[in-house]
Amino acid sequence: MNAHNFLMRIIVKSIVVFLSLLAASPVLADQNDPRLDNLFNILQSIEELMEIRAAENLIWSTWLHHENAEYDRMMRIGSRAMGERRFDQAIGIFSSLIQKAPDYAEAWNKRATVYFMIGDLTLSAKDVDRTLELEPRHFGALSGLGQIELQRGNGDAALKAFESVLEVHPHLPGIEALVRKLGDEVRGREL
Repeated sequence: MNAHNFLMRIIVKSIVVFLSLLAASPVLADQNDPRLDNLFNILQSIEELMEIRAAENLIWSTWLHHENAEYDRMMRIGSRAMGERRFDQAIGIFSSLIQKAPDYAEAWNKRATVYFMIGDLTLSAKDVDRTLELEPRHFGALSGLGQIELQRGNGDAALKAFESVLEVHPHLPGIEALVRKLGDEVRGREL
């Protein structure tokens, strides 16, 4: 099979998986969307890089989306402010969104990310905890928790967080190597 046919097979397979997920159940919003269970099952069972990225992107899209158009718009504006490094504005938008929709996990995760970016590890960790209460499979928040613990110099806690990432998303780039490195460091201290 030549490279073009192989690539086309992967693309078609990814599209079929995506369309079947769309048809499988109605869209709710954010971490409550029932399609997430299927997406996480796919993420656990596939090995093809394009399929992994397709499932991961669909998970992120689902987490970001909210059925309330105002909340969806606020998420886009806050994300843009964060990307443009207008951190105070991003925090204000995400805080307002959290006030309006306290069960919207991605709003908590985005604010946690901004707090991390400005170096407030305490507030970042608090928001990560709330994100994980709402969506325990949030591999972005778990990875963020690992980064927070690394910044705090707590290798054991960072290792546990990164191991949790791999349980949820075994193909997240860089995490497996990080787990090996941290595992060696933690075991080295125990000897």
